[in-house]
Amino acid sequence: MLRALPFLLILALWIYAFIDCLNTPEKEVKHLPKIAWVIIVLLFGQVLIGPIAWFVAGKERKGALAGGPGRRGSAPWVAPDDNPEFLKSLGEENRRKAAPDPTDPAGSADPTDPTDPDRQDPKGDAPK
Repeated sequence: MLRALPFLLILALWIYAFIDCLNTPEKEVKHLPKIAWVIIVLLFGQVLIGPIAWFVAGKERKGALAGGPGRRGSAPWVAPDDNPEFLKSLGEENRRKAAPDPTDPAGSADPTDPTDPDRQDPKGDAPK
């Protein structure tokens, strides 16, 4: 089994480099046309020259300093409970729900609201 391990690692790297090369948009490919990189990866894959060349020089990489993929210039993600905009929208939503509806002729009195002083108990008793 250990004799096959180097072969399997080379094969896995070769396949990964090939798929990565095919899925990379043309504008992110550096130095050569994309089809040339595909041929290099395929022809020199068994000796690892093609895949290593692709990973080192063929693709424009976005490092951690650039904010990672898809994060250029945007603010970092914030959890909803720490996001002031989200909390503000919740407060506005609660105020809208609490405001009386002007189209409701009976008002917005909720008979099940325990904070309502005019609320009647389902048994007919006055609230405590």
